[in-house]
Amino acid sequence: MLTPALFLDRDGVIMENRANYVRSWEDVELYPQAIAALARIRSAPYKIILVTNQSVVGRGIITLAEAQAINDRIMVEVMEGNGRIDAAYICPHAPSDNCNCRKPRPGLLLQAAADHAIDLSRSIMIGDALTDIAAGQAAGVAQTILLLTGRGRNQAQLSQTQHLAPYQIYATLSAALSNLV
Repeated sequence: MLTPALFLDRDGVIMENRANYVRSWEDVELYPQAIAALARIRSAPYKIILVTNQSVVGRGIITLAEAQAINDRIMVEVMEGNGRIDAAYICPHAPSDNCNCRKPRPGLLLQAAADHAIDLSRSIMIGDALTDIAAGQAAGVAQTILLLTGRGRNQAQLSQTQHLAPYQIYATLSAALSNLV
């Protein structure tokens, strides 16, 4: 039986974005409201999946193993905060690699759906960038949400918004999850 998923971008959704990339754990600053929100929905009937572009790997700044270790530690921190993240998917490619997994393309979501028996038509994509919204829509998720954290406030002002199907906007992950799950 297929289950719905809550797909979350990482940087700007559950933690601060960094202009010079997240290169190590020292660069990670989790949003307390996001950790609390994930704890509130711990028992929700959704798979909770991180889907994150990490061109820092493709640019040769850190290794894929280092990027995965950061995600693993984030998952531990969420668990220690009484929340859960069921899996994390990384696009390690540079933008110039033209891969299918780099958002706005839907590859990460489609791979997660295949791996975890996810019903995309009942799923939600939450991100802080229009590329997150576009990836969710391309994958066929039911709802796409732009958060005003991270890059979201600036992204909401861009003219590309007119080329996307309607999506919702929330101030924070906590606000979005309070209304959705």
